[in-house]
Amino acid sequence: MNNLLRSTARCLRSRAVTYLPRQTDGFVWSNAARFLCAPGNFQKDLGEMVKKDKVVVFIKGTPEQPMCGFSNAVVQILRMHGVDDYAAYNVLEDQELRQGVKDFSNWPTIPQVYFNGEFVGGCDILLQMHQNGDLVEELKKLGISSALLDTKKDSK
Repeated sequence: MNNLLRSTARCLRSRAVTYLPRQTDGFVWSNAARFLCAPGNFQKDLGEMVKKDKVVVFIKGTPEQPMCGFSNAVVQILRMHGVDDYAAYNVLEDQELRQGVKDFSNWPTIPQVYFNGEFVGGCDILLQMHQNGDLVEELKKLGISSALLDTKKDSK
């Protein structure tokens, strides 16, 4: 039953679900609601999840409360660049999501960062991009102006 609830929650979060209530005597009974989400579509669901927003991260915890140092580093790097509008998925809430995203990207660790549906890498790659300036350029391609550019302009 727990797996069914987690699977249903995952489907609801990814919006890959159809809700079909059954009416009896004019009332909709919540215990009669059926949720349809084919388990074989999980990789497809992940593909849709990473394309839904310009920046998508799979982290341990939430941006407000990261639960590991690497996830915290990703959140802090994005924050330094002024990237506040991004989708964040907490892999600690769902073991299937945690393993599924690793299989999807063929990358063994969390956090994972995606730009426009393309896998960028983990914390180490994002940190390297931040340090060498590539992150500013990649954000520019997404139509996001890095806050670090504004800081440099202000200091001149």
